Amino acid sequence: MLSVDLSDHVVLVTGSAKGVGRDLLLATADAGASVAVHYNTSEAEATATMEEALERGAPDATTVSGDVTDPDDVDGIFDAVESDLGSVTALVNNVGAFAPQHWEDIDFETWQTVVETNFYGTYLCSKRALGPMRDAGFGRIVNVGYAGSEKALVYPVNFPYFVAKTGVLMFTRMLAADTTDDGITVNAVSPYVVENSDKFPDEAPRGRWASTDDIAQALLFFLHPASDYMSGENIEVDGGWLPERL
Repeated sequence: MLSVDLSDHVVLVTGSAKGVGRDLLLATADAGASVAVHYNTSEAEATATMEEALERGAPDATTVSGDVTDPDDVDGIFDAVESDLGSVTALVNNVGAFAPQHWEDIDFETWQTVVETNFYGTYLCSKRALGPMRDAGFGRIVNVGYAGSEKALVYPVNFPYFVAKTGVLMFTRMLAADTTDDGITVNAVSPYVVENSDKFPDEAPRGRWASTDDIAQALLFFLHPASDYMSGENIEVDGGWLPERL
């Protein structure tokens, strides 16, 4: 794993009570960051993750709750982090529902949930994080995308997810351009299929699925102080997978 000192960071990872978000948050705790574990409904899991972060070396940690698609909740999430730990210096936008069904079989409410959690959640949290980051002249935003989204990947199954993740990458590039004079970098990490996913295709690139360590490696690269000229970039953690083969 890439070695980086994040002892001066306050890291907020959305959706970090469990799953990929949990492991990304713990990787930053291992690097010495103070961490905020965000959850919407998984309070017990969030508390357990916070306790593990402290055991693994985080100087301070807290849990915060809220719906990232609700502007008032997003304000509340950041207000709580700022009260407990200080201003967020590194934001990881990880929350994002998906719907692995044929697009005609996905009900409208699920379409809305997928688009709003992935795209609107990323937009709202980034917007709220920017003020303190601009005031400090420093900030790191890393958005979780999906491999193949740069190519406008389309497929009848899970289609709203692909649309939302393409929007996340467009937003990443736009925000990177809009923060070039602010000491802020905005990048994306885009996995294909991760080892703890719910469903798996027939073939895994390089004989295995991405581990959460693989994704954390890319995240830590963007958080590294020496990566301050890297902005608007996207690392696909996909083992060389070709989306054209879908």
